[in-house]
Amino acid sequence: MLVKKHLNLLGLPVTDKVTGFSGVVESISFDLYGCVQAVVKPPIKEDGDTRDGRWFDVSRLAVKSEKPVMRLPNFEYGLQAEGKQGAA
Repeated sequence: MLVKKHLNLLGLPVTDKVTGFSGVVESISFDLYGCVQAVVKPPIKEDGDTRDGRWFDVSRLAVKSEKPVMRLPNFEYGLQAEGKQGAA
């Protein structure tokens, strides 16, 4: 199932093939017009300052590692799947 393939990008370190922007996929979006996009959140700066994530079409992303940076929420069963509790 391709939806699962896109959801499996969550938590993976990626690089945008066009701009070179790198970070971790923190969100996946399926929109009404057929676009599948991901929010890529860059690492924290040396001084501890955070930067905003950017949206990219998933077809532009190169996966740098198949290992997620953290354990993913269970979107199939339980409170998180029902939208009643966030991962935190």
